[in-house]
Amino acid sequence: MKKIIVCLIAASALFTLASCEKNFDPKIYGTLSTTNFPATTADFESELMLCYTPYTTKWSHSISVQQHQFYGGEGPIWRMFDCTTDECAPVLHLNWGNAWLRLTQCAFSYYETQSRNYNSGSVSYYGGTRDITRFTQIIGEFRDADESILPAAKKKQFEAEARICRGLMMYYLLHIYGPLPLILDPALVGDDEAESKLVRPTLDEMSQWIYDDFDYAVQNAPETQSEKGRYTADYARFLLMRHCLNEGSHMSGWYQKAYDLKSQFTGGYKLFTDPGDSGNPYVELFRTKNDFSCEDIMEVSCSSGPTGSDSEGNFNAWYFYIAGNNHAVRSDPDGNPNWNSKACSTAPWGQCWNVDPAFWDTYEEGDLRRDVIVDQIYYRGVGWIGRKEVGDLWDGFIINKYPHEESANQYQSNDIPLARWADVLLLFAEAAVRKGNSVTQEAIDAVNEVRDRAGLAGLSADKTASVEAFLDALLLERGHEMLYEGCRKIDLIRFGKYYQTMSALGRTPESQYWPVPNALIEQAEGSGYNYAQYYTRPDYDGPQKNG
Repeated sequence: MKKIIVCLIAASALFTLASCEKNFDPKIYGTLSTTNFPATTADFESELMLCYTPYTTKWSHSISVQQHQFYGGEGPIWRMFDCTTDECAPVLHLNWGNAWLRLTQCAFSYYETQSRNYNSGSVSYYGGTRDITRFTQIIGEFRDADESILPAAKKKQFEAEARICRGLMMYYLLHIYGPLPLILDPALVGDDEAESKLVRPTLDEMSQWIYDDFDYAVQNAPETQSEKGRYTADYARFLLMRHCLNEGSHMSGWYQKAYDLKSQFTGGYKLFTDPGDSGNPYVELFRTKNDFSCEDIMEVSCSSGPTGSDSEGNFNAWYFYIAGNNHAVRSDPDGNPNWNSKACSTAPWGQCWNVDPAFWDTYEEGDLRRDVIVDQIYYRGVGWIGRKEVGDLWDGFIINKYPHEESANQYQSNDIPLARWADVLLLFAEAAVRKGNSVTQEAIDAVNEVRDRAGLAGLSADKTASVEAFLDALLLERGHEMLYEGCRKIDLIRFGKYYQTMSALGRTPESQYWPVPNALIEQAEGSGYNYAQYYTRPDYDGPQKNG
């Protein structure tokens, strides 16, 4: 059975980890105080587990202020980075949460009025800046710990894992808001002047901060972990490879670094090719029985039964958000299987994310990856609905990567992939082309390997004839392969196609990134600082909005 990381919150009781057959179980250890904690290696490990909290799958977490999780509940990465792109049609039929419609229409100015957390219906991730301060404090405690309590090897390991967590938080915040002021020196934690200095760093500065955290982890994180879902050096290599490619246009040598990292993975990964019962290896890849397959570098490890409580393990919340509550979930009136073949006692909440039929049309005929998209369903009281009812009875097609297989309730146990070898192959192909500004055979071969698993022939000659043609083909390939895995907006911006793509759909982005909430701008002004509410990359193909 799989093991999962349980969220550990610093409260009146300290939780420690006990390995067992199924997961990490919380165990009352003692009373938390500044005089007796941390006092042992296990105490320091408990502090490390706090850094994993934003990356578990609960309804929310509260290290510093209440925040959405990045992989569960209402705030996962596909909310920011997939719903805001051509993958998703506007969310019109959701009767709660105006923020969802604003997101899918790229109306980001709506978020000016949100707070730093998501209390009272607010939608914000800015509280992650405070989480980073807490991570920095914990990293400082690891460094300062007496080696009789925390041996040197453990110091490096724990700091490496904490810096993956901190680097990943910085990575997501960068791609939500642009560069933000952060506390990364433990000596500055609690320094009023440093913490009140609300001025955006440069893109180069924040890019380097993220690089440094991931690079440290590459050098010092364990190559393997006994608990599935706990971060490794290979996961750090993936994160660094992706980050270097994102920022290689303005950071010297980073395309080469991204290219070189592919050969440094130690896990022996390869594409998953077992066709299974469905006859489709891409479909099978996301099924519970294939969690942590040969392709998966890192996943959020989930199990059946949890309901999002802090005292329980991770669950996959996908089911809640992919279909309306009038969409039959089991079968049509004649008993024919519908989009979800496993009996479920509760209907979904609403189509918070979907697949735009226009994006469906970009798939080549016979692409096996399109089989995770459901293009017709049975609607109670109406009958079968499909493309012509989109915009009327539903917003778009159903993205069904994680079908129900085990439980009869809405809490799923499918693991959530965070890093796959298919992504590495596509990132490598892009790095190979960008570093030398030429299409190479190894780049073509890497893309064709992914296409072959999808049941497609290799790229045609016209798609490899020039750098521009190859990158256009690669961007579309990434959209199909990485559908709803939190990549699309970041990819479109990296390829210089975000504004162009969304404007062509009639959803012109108001800005490239979310604005910093008004309250932070006012706080900065009160301290004498000019905090730019919006950030726009210099090479953005849309209007510059930096005020």
